[in-house]
Amino acid sequence: MSTATGNKIKGKFDEVAGKVKQSIGEATHNDKIANEGAAQQVKGQAEQVWGSVKAAASNTAADVRGRAKEASVSHGTGVGHKAHDIREKITSTAQNVKRKRPAAAGLFLFPCLRFSTADTIRPPPPTQRTPPK
Repeated sequence: MSTATGNKIKGKFDEVAGKVKQSIGEATHNDKIANEGAAQQVKGQAEQVWGSVKAAASNTAADVRGRAKEASVSHGTGVGHKAHDIREKITSTAQNVKRKRPAAAGLFLFPCLRFSTADTIRPPPPTQRTPPK
């Protein structure tokens, strides 16, 4: 089941099976089965999200292909340059996200650190404290 719909169906099945397993574990006071059921529910939810992501990516790709086809039909010979420009914008955006993401992750994980433009780690600037009155 590698399709987006297949992932969603498999995820829903895992989620329901996990709820049943968790209920049985709780009813029989078996923590191991109850925990396995909870884990299976999370797995099912993740599988459903993955199916949604795949569907969105597929829809976006189909939209881009449709627009490229429309552009090639309506603009004739100038399409090669336009398609090239679109590819350049997409790859440039991806590179920008890739460059910015590690710094953002670092600030999220270690908010006391600051990153310079050269991506070097430096301590936060000293704070001035006012004497108590």
